[in-house]
Amino acid sequence: MRATGARPLARITRRAALALAGGALVAGCAAQSPAAPPVVSRARADHIVVGKSSRSMYLMRDGTAFRKYRVALGFAPEGHKLRGSDGRTPEGRYWIDRRNPRSAFFLSLGISYPNMMDIARARMMGVDPGGDIFIHGEPNNGRFTRGTDWTAGCIAVSNEEMEEIWATVPTGIQITILA
Repeated sequence: MRATGARPLARITRRAALALAGGALVAGCAAQSPAAPPVVSRARADHIVVGKSSRSMYLMRDGTAFRKYRVALGFAPEGHKLRGSDGRTPEGRYWIDRRNPRSAFFLSLGISYPNMMDIARARMMGVDPGGDIFIHGEPNNGRFTRGTDWTAGCIAVSNEEMEEIWATVPTGIQITILA
């Protein structure tokens, strides 16, 4: 024998479920918007290579460059960065270790400078190795001179290029900066 009220409770639950599902179906159809534009797939970089002497940056995938950019470097780009405020862009192997959408420049991807070797070299010289090296776009203050080396040691591109790089480069990939 069934307990009193068990069957009506089951009926209410089924009715409520049917009503809820029907309402969701109607609401979903009414709220449907026109078809969204297709998503353009982009290759994801797995390595970045910067050639300081050629002022070029390459986004790499599986050992092949799929995108090249003209870059600006530190205001004194010759040689490896030895200390903070020397205006040099570091040379060596580093990692993209952070993202900053609200920097003083249009978007920025952090480079893991200084590494342990940079710190040891600076200690031997009795200087601060510096830091805060990024790949970034133009300054947000509007002062920008394309075609010259103007950063404090960073790697700079146009804002349009930085949007593309931002979308293509994940945090954690290696960046190799060559002389």
